[in-house]
Formats: sequence, C-alpha cells, structure tokens
Amino acid sequence: MTKLEAGSLYRQCDPDSLAFETTGEMDDSTTVIGQERLSASLEFGYGMGKDGFNIFALGPNKINKEDHLKEFLEEKSADQPVPPDICHVNNFDDYYKPDVLELPAGRGSELHKQMEQLIDDLVPTLTSAFETEEYQNRRQSLQDQVQQEQGQTFEDLKNKANEKGLALMRTPAGFSFAPLNEEGEIMGKEEIQNLSEEKREELEEKTQELQEELQKIIQKMPSNRRKARERLKELDEEIATYAIKDLFDEIRDNFSEIEDVQDFLNDVEIDIVENVQSILGNQNQSGQGGNQLLQMMGGQQPQQQRGGRNPVLDRYRVNVMVDNSEMEGAPVIYEDNPNYKNLIGRVEYQSKMGTLSTNFNLIKPGALHRANGGYLILDARQVLLEPFAWEGLKRALKSGELKIESLGESYSMVSTVSLEPEPIQLDVKVILTGERLLYYLLCEYDPEFSKLFKVEADFEDEIDRTDENNNRYAQLIAGLIAKHELRPFDNKAVARIIEQGSRMVGDNEKLSAQTNDITDLLKESNHWAGRRERDVVTKEDVEKAIEQKIYRSSRLRDKVQESIIRDSIFIDTSGEAVGQINGLSVAKVGNLMFGRPNRITARVQLGKGEIIDIEREVDMSGSIHSKGVLILKGFLGERYAGERPLSLSASLVFEQSYSHIDGDSASSAELYALLSAIGDIPLKQSFSVTGSVNQHGKVQPIGGVNEKIEGFFDICNQRELTGRQGVLIPRANEKNLMLRRDVVEAVEEGDFHIYSIETVDEGMEVLTGMDMGVPKEDGSYPEDTINYRIIEKLTHLAEQRKAFAKSENSQE
Repeated sequence: MTKLEAGSLYRQCDPDSLAFETTGEMDDSTTVIGQERLSASLEFGYGMGKDGFNIFALGPNKINKEDHLKEFLEEKSADQPVPPDICHVNNFDDYYKPDVLELPAGRGSELHKQMEQLIDDLVPTLTSAFETEEYQNRRQSLQDQVQQEQGQTFEDLKNKANEKGLALMRTPAGFSFAPLNEEGEIMGKEEIQNLSEEKREELEEKTQELQEELQKIIQKMPSNRRKARERLKELDEEIATYAIKDLFDEIRDNFSEIEDVQDFLNDVEIDIVENVQSILGNQNQSGQGGNQLLQMMGGQQPQQQRGGRNPVLDRYRVNVMVDNSEMEGAPVIYEDNPNYKNLIGRVEYQSKMGTLSTNFNLIKPGALHRANGGYLILDARQVLLEPFAWEGLKRALKSGELKIESLGESYSMVSTVSLEPEPIQLDVKVILTGERLLYYLLCEYDPEFSKLFKVEADFEDEIDRTDENNNRYAQLIAGLIAKHELRPFDNKAVARIIEQGSRMVGDNEKLSAQTNDITDLLKESNHWAGRRERDVVTKEDVEKAIEQKIYRSSRLRDKVQESIIRDSIFIDTSGEAVGQINGLSVAKVGNLMFGRPNRITARVQLGKGEIIDIEREVDMSGSIHSKGVLILKGFLGERYAGERPLSLSASLVFEQSYSHIDGDSASSAELYALLSAIGDIPLKQSFSVTGSVNQHGKVQPIGGVNEKIEGFFDICNQRELTGRQGVLIPRANEKNLMLRRDVVEAVEEGDFHIYSIETVDEGMEVLTGMDMGVPKEDGSYPEDTINYRIIEKLTHLAEQRKAFAKSENSQE
C-alpha cells in the first residue's frame, strides 16, 4: 500500500525543455510520431504492384488519417511519371460505343483546343468554298445537264407522238396523250366521236404504245435523280476535301507521333466530307437555283439550326475526361462523396422537347478516372453506405478495367438506350480508411475483401511520452497551427497541450495520436486568445478552452452530483457502515466522460455458500460483471473454506441502480463489502474504491481512473473536505494518473488522499483501520484481525447449519 504524493498525480511538461519561445519560430511542416508500424506498412503497400495489394488504413476516427495518407503519398508520387490524359471521341462506326484516346499529359487539352478551333473554322471555310464561282458554274452546268437530259427525253417522245397524230399533254393528274386533227390541233369530243371505228382503234393502239414508252421514261426518273444526286455529292465531296485540307494539316503535324490521333483525324475528315450538306445546312443551298435543283431531284433541304450550334459538329469534338497538364508526378485523389457515379463515372442526358438524348461529350469521369496511374483514398464506411459503390469498386479492381455502365440498364430498371464507352485500363492503388472493427468485419464477411486489400496499415492511438517525442509533438502542433492559420502558441501553452495529450489517453507515459481532438483544442484556445485580444496563445487560454469544453458538456454530470448532494442518491462521505462501500463507475455522455460513486451493499445470512448477484438475477448486469462476482466466490473458498464449508448466503447489489451494469472494475469494492458483512466489520465511508480483483486477491488495473477519482472528489469537495476522505486505486494504475489541478492541490494540502494498493488485504486495512492478519503455524489468525473475525463468523454459521441439519434429521 502506498499513499501517493501530489507529485505523482500529474506529470508536467517543462516549457524550458521545448526549443522555442513561440510556435511562430518553427517551420510549418507536420511530423509523424510513433507510427513506425504504419510507415512500414505504407512503404510496403506503395512498393508492391497491383494484384490486390491495395491498402486499408485502420484506426480511430479521431485520427486524421486522410491528411497523413495524402502527405505520405504525395511525397512518394512526386517522382513517378505523370499518367496520360484520357479522352473520349466519337466512334464513327458505332455511335453508341465511343472510343478512348490516351494521350501524353497535356496533349489531351491541346487536341481539344485544336479540334474546337477546327470546328469554329469549318463552316466558314466550307461556305467560302461552296460560294466560289468555279463551284457555282460546275453546279449550274450539272443542273443544266440534268435538265437538258430530262427535257430532251420528253421532247423526243413529244415529236414521236406528233408523227403518230398525237399530242403529249401535262395535266394535274400527270402526262397524257390526245389525238390531233389535220390542222395539228387537239380534237374535241365531237371530232373524236365522228371518227370511224377503225380510226379510233388505230389511235388507241398508238396511244397505248406511247403510254408504254412514257411509263418507261417515268420509271427511269428515280434512277436519274439518284445519279444526279450522286454526281452532286461527288462534286460537294471534291470541293469539301480540297477546302478542309489545310484545317487538318496543322493538327496532323502537331500529333504526327500519335497514331491513334491520326486515325481519329482521318475518320473526322471522311465524315465531314460525307456529311458536308448536313454541316452547312441551308447555307450552301441558297441562290443559284440550288434549292430548285434539289427539289427537281426529289431531295429534301436540311433543317436550318436556329439560335444554337450545329449538333452535327458535336461528333468532331474531343471530350477530355482527365486533364493531367498541370500534374507533377502521379495523382493522389481523395473522394469525399464516393457514390457509384462519382467513383465509376456516368453518362449524362439532355432533355429536349420531352425526350432524353446523350452523346459521348456527356460522359463524365469518376474518381477512378482521375486517380488512374496514381492513388485513390476513400472512406470505407462511406463507400459501403452508398448503393452499388462497393460492388462497383471491387469489380473495377478485379477486372483491371474501368467500364462506365448505367445502373438503370444493368438492373433492368429502365429501357433507355445508353452509350457503352470503351473500357479504360485501370492502374490505380486504392487506400481505404476506416475503424478497426469495420476492417475486421469486412475480413470476416466479405470473401473478396482480403484478396483486394492485402495490406493492413494500422494507426497507433497513442505514442510514448519522452523528451524527444515532446519536441516532435510540439512540431506537430506547430504544423497544425500553421495549417489552420491560428495565432502562434507560446511554449507554456504547448507544454499544457502536451499534458492534455496524456490526459486524453489516460496515461502519463503516453501521448494521444488523435490529432482531431488536438486540432479542436488548438482552435478553441485560439478563440479564447482572440476574445482576450492576444497576439500569442498562452497557457491560460488553453486552460480556458479545456474548462469551457467540459462545462458545455457537463449538464448531466452536474445533475447526477446534485442528486447526490441533495440526498436523492445515497452516498456517504463520512462515518462507518458494515457491508456498505462506495464504488466508482464511469459514464460517457456525448464528448464527456465522468466518474460517479455508487453505493454497493452486501448482506450475509445462513446458507449453502451462495453469492447472489441481484443485478444478474434481474437481468441488469452484463457477463463481465457476473464473472467478477463469481471470482469472489473463488477467493472466499480458497481462503476461508479449506477446512469448513461456506455456510452462508450472501447478496450483492448496486443500490439505486436503474440501468444496465457491466464491467468488473467494482469487483474489489464488492469483495470489501462482502468481507465487511461476513466479519461484521465497519468500513470507512469517507473512502471510495475501484479496481477489479482476481481469485488470489490481487487488485487489477481498470480504465477511467482519473475520472473516477475526480467524480468522488467533487462530491467530497461540495460537502466540504475533511482531510479524511480519499480513494483506493490499483497500483498498476499509478502510471495513468493525470488528475485535475484542484485534486492535486487538495492532496498536497492533505485534504484528500489517494492510496495505491496491490491486494485486497491492503485495501481492507485502509478501509477498516485493522490488520488483515497473518496465519499462525496452526493456521489460526491473531485476535482483533480482520481474518480472525471473518473465520469466527464463518465457523459460527457452519455450526448453526450443522445444528439445524441435526434438528431436521431428529424430527424426521
């Protein structure tokens, strides 16, 4: 048993040991502390190829894993080659399956700009070419030739009809033949009726012959029109080919070393030549009888685009999906909204007059596109929460291809025809971040997970607190201050934050690695310094930030303490009682964890060696608490039932407990209450105890020791400290002590006491003021010792049980 001195209750950080006056003197680079295992894992994962060696970085959410991973990967990727640009272009053989062009970094945007310039120059260039006198003359010549050929055919037929005494006539119903009289005029009805039967039959035969010839001429007209259109198209293609040659020559020269671009330009040029009329619309048909020629040939005029760009030209554009022109090294991408479309990419649609349409220019990239050739950081939990995102990511990693698919089509939700872009070869290292439990669940329940994420990178929650690490921790703090553009902190303020880092992990030999909490403390301290109009953040500002954060969250804690002070919850802090003790528990509500005392009582009567845990009997305790109670029976049996049976029945309960109880940190307190009840020995109510116990009576360490001590101290302090109050803690928890300043001062003044103990025997001696007692040679204990009184009581109970059994037998 050790009565702890004030100096052992809080480990201070000497500001003079820090090599600066304010953080403004330090550089703004952050440093990684105590993460050797993590660094080794990241180095391994970085060095391995694909084949499933992706990384899962696991650790608490309060560690800013993403920033650390980005910093590590950006440093490594700086020396890697910049991946190519990724572009989508039209597939002129199959519109619904756009092609992919991969170009050296920066060349994609260059090709895009040059093709945009070509498109801007295309219509004016073609218009100029089709407005030349040479083109118009050749077109007019073609028109005249067509008209002449067709007119000559009808003229020949007309002359032949005249020779046979018939005239060729055009009527609203078409062409017809009428007989002529001797003067060469068309006969009337009376003249025809006055003709002899023989003459009429002769005219009918001649008419029938001419009708057959006319029918043949009419049947040949579509073929003639088609030939005319072909000759017109050949003329247009000839002129267009010559006109656009200069537009393509410069682009071809600029991309002469890239065969895929040359093939693309060839396809574009061929398509422009073949569709020159659609491109120009009505522009090349105006004037010079062009429209009349098309009308005569039975063709239709292209619809003029009004108030917008010609959609025909869209198919010559270049959709730059990924532009790496400003990239240095391989990309490092963090996607904060990893839904399916943001990961895999998507095809968008435009609504026009109630219908949806799309083209390759509406294909949008996903995070995997942008990270291709580099690294992609994702929050695993967010990916799993998004429908289809997890399966889509795994499918891409397994296949090594990035294929944009419509979810509606894949799952037969809609029947809209969509694009099927050419798949892109995927070369990316994916780094998932998440909590440890999530990682272990994925390992257990997703058989594909371990094949795809073979590298486990585990963040440490805490780091060793050494003089060297204190200075490195200060460098980390300086980096966070610079990153968030806060006021500089003086060395005393930094020293206080280092101390708080130990308090956060509940260990004076460790420091918290949870940078999110540290960052919040820095921001809040900076706020209070601003309220006080200071240019430098001081220790007082840090203290104020810590106090105010606790104050904002402590309403429920204060209500619990108020209930104890007002005796709504019974907790004694003075006097003595048999079978009654103050145990300590810890509660976590939101961001605040606080300790609260609980009254534990024990009662003993004649029985068969049973220890009844009332909490367990009513299903208000967990398995760990029940285990702790069963351990007590093992301890009692080993120490006191070697020569006699335990002829008792004991009951244990947390008084005024109305919620579930678990954990074994109160098992030592329960044992003290039980021993007190058996031996009828009063326990000092001015003490509260914590610690679990094993079957050998050793007191074992527990969690939340600082909060538990402070919880009992607050009750004693509000009732007025008497100098006799205190707390018993396991000796193994001495290294965890980072108590509040007021508790340390009370101990220093002798108003409050903290004892560290190794065994239950030591605890009983503090609580009772009696010796536990060492067995004599005959196994008995000295009088006026705790063990003596307990054995006396157990012997008495055993005799009573024996006498009771004899009485029952005699009555039978």
